[in-house]
Amino acid sequence: MSDLPRKAVTRTAKLAALPLGFAGRATWGLGKRIVGESAEIVGQQLQQRTAEQLFKVLGELKGGAMKFGQALSVFESALPEEVAGPYRAALTKLQEAAPPMPTRTVHSVLAERLGEDWHELFLEFEDKPAAAASIGQVHRAVWHDGREVAVKVQYPGAGEALLSDLNQLSRFARLLGPLVPGMDIKPLIKELKDRVTEELDYALEAQAQRAHAEEFADDPDIVVPDVVHQCEQVLVTEWIDGVPMSEIIADGTPEQRDRAGQLLAHFLFSGPARTGLLHADPHPGNFRLLPCGPDGEDDWRLGVLDFGTVDRLPGGLPEPIGTALRMALDGEADAVYDMLCAEGFVKESIELDPDAILDYLLPIIEPARVDEFTFTRGWMRSQAARIGDPRSPAYQLAKQLNLPPAYLLIHRVTLSTIGVLCQLGATVRLRDELEEWLVGFLAEEEHAAQDAYEMGETAAEA
Repeated sequence: MSDLPRKAVTRTAKLAALPLGFAGRATWGLGKRIVGESAEIVGQQLQQRTAEQLFKVLGELKGGAMKFGQALSVFESALPEEVAGPYRAALTKLQEAAPPMPTRTVHSVLAERLGEDWHELFLEFEDKPAAAASIGQVHRAVWHDGREVAVKVQYPGAGEALLSDLNQLSRFARLLGPLVPGMDIKPLIKELKDRVTEELDYALEAQAQRAHAEEFADDPDIVVPDVVHQCEQVLVTEWIDGVPMSEIIADGTPEQRDRAGQLLAHFLFSGPARTGLLHADPHPGNFRLLPCGPDGEDDWRLGVLDFGTVDRLPGGLPEPIGTALRMALDGEADAVYDMLCAEGFVKESIELDPDAILDYLLPIIEPARVDEFTFTRGWMRSQAARIGDPRSPAYQLAKQLNLPPAYLLIHRVTLSTIGVLCQLGATVRLRDELEEWLVGFLAEEEHAAQDAYEMGETAAEA
């Protein structure tokens, strides 16, 4: 498949074939059990084959299908190892690559949007894409002023494809649920649909990227390439080299993993506080490790790409998150419950046990309790099993909680980031980031003491 299939009937047929394939494999599994193979082994084989077909089709179709696959891929660490291992490579491939569109199509879009003499804007332009993603692909080039640039070209028909795919996927979301235990697929698809218009608008993306590039221009840890030129369907930004996060996940050293994880956590919490925007697409394909961090040539910085989806948070992450987290860690069950009710996490028609809610939350917020925490696939799987097992009290409680719309994207980004940290197996000083950037996490007297200490440190340096 070399182009984005534009005919709705073609895409619908491919996606509609997925449930039929699932049903066929279920019949195959029944036959295997009849001849004596264990239900556990057959179940693992079914899940493996289902996932292989799912991610193959999603990657080929790109559009909304691939966008969904990328969002799902960061939760791979929640799967049992014996199931996740065999198809991890196929799944994570979605984070870095997809079949490219033909060169003639790329040239046609550039001629339409930049003018027939578009070649004159570049000293060099590589026809072979450097990366291909859900709604566009990136070409490496040299701008007319000598700067190396990344040229993102949107696929023709991407908008129609996005909505068509996500509508189709929502029809059999229930069948996809078992692929990621403990995760409700339908709200994820709905949230992706709600973001379609913004995702397609390169003017909004350029605005968000410029804001980050300006804020992080002199940052020793974070690198955001600036915007060079933008028009409909085309976005030109500065080029950055680096090691893709997916390569660190696959083959990185322990030092690289820990550094990548710390930088990712730092960007997640500092970004909204500094720019009023939350980067809302934290899959590994959007991050690079760059050499020459603050501690010299052997240190690393984090390069951040793709600002097509952001959450606008003018005051940073909402204060109730930090306050509720602090109170939960202090064991203040009633205060946490009251805040969850006030923010709409507990509907007025429901009454829950505050101590049960605290018991439900504490394992999830365990990384914030200690000075440093090692995120592992095993820890992620234990959380998924605890929340995803219908027989567990945590599952029953989770079904009664409500996620207010204002927190939906924050929730997904946080879960996705934790998923990537677990894929990295990184040891992270998460509490440091929470104390510095999350309003409400420190009590007022602690904040005052910290501010006084930092002022003293600044004066001493001067």
